[in-house]
Amino acid sequence: MTVSKSLQAPSSVVMIRPLHFSVNSETFDNAFQSSKPSSSDDARKASQELSDAVEVLRRHGVEVHLFDGVDRRTPDCVFPNNWFSTHAVGHIAVYPMMAPNRRLERRSDILDMLKTNFRVQDILDYSGLEHDGLYLEGTGAMVLDHVDRIAYAVESERTSQIALERFCTHFNYEPMAFRAVDAHGQAVYHTNVLMCIATDFVMIGSRMIENEARRRDVLNRLGQSGRIVIDLSEDQIRKFAGNAIELQGSEQRILALLETAMNALRADQKAKISDSAVLVPLKIPTIELSGGSVRCTIAGIHLTPRACV
Repeated sequence: MTVSKSLQAPSSVVMIRPLHFSVNSETFDNAFQSSKPSSSDDARKASQELSDAVEVLRRHGVEVHLFDGVDRRTPDCVFPNNWFSTHAVGHIAVYPMMAPNRRLERRSDILDMLKTNFRVQDILDYSGLEHDGLYLEGTGAMVLDHVDRIAYAVESERTSQIALERFCTHFNYEPMAFRAVDAHGQAVYHTNVLMCIATDFVMIGSRMIENEARRRDVLNRLGQSGRIVIDLSEDQIRKFAGNAIELQGSEQRILALLETAMNALRADQKAKISDSAVLVPLKIPTIELSGGSVRCTIAGIHLTPRACV
């Protein structure tokens, strides 16, 4: 399968090997996070899982800019998509984070790499909003439709409406916020565990959107994009089926997702995905303990590479 490149699917990404991984004691609002204390061996396992995932993506032709975690105070550094995002025409956003120890994940060396290797016009830093208790945790808090310019966002403590509207104004996105809860009434903490937008399809746990009218609004907007909408059950969401990312490989687009998530998909759902992207399962069981999955570990680079000198 050979397909044309897409604005939605980056061919380059940033990933961080978590040398000091542990379950973050400051983020227990995340219902996907394990309540069990970390073991002494978890850091080694998480580091190896991330390294193995990078090799799988590279074999498919994805350019991975791999960094090592450097600060023992940042147990969630493996999830870089929360503190920065990149955008066409050379823009970078840096985000305000709710947990104090997650604010330490922001790294100038990663921003410097992006400026060196890609065309960057400006960096908009929203991190000062933390002083006002306003948070917007990047492409965890928002799932961005880069083609139709819509920012889908689940309402939560990690997604301030003020910060969302400010981002959308600066980056020319239409905000579409909604509340989503699980069967126990607990709010979904990040949008990217609920939905994934690819070039030709969308995966979403729409039945978890609490307000029926708002659910119809979201599904209508997704349908207007011309994409196939693949509705996921809450059980599939719990297995991180919505926490996937479409990437551009050397010959085809791929959908990177958790192996458990892929196994949770029905045959008809897999067939719809396979019409435009190759399913690429990754194994990160230790990293999952922190309440994030494959999409969370990948920060897509939507910038134009600099010409080689």
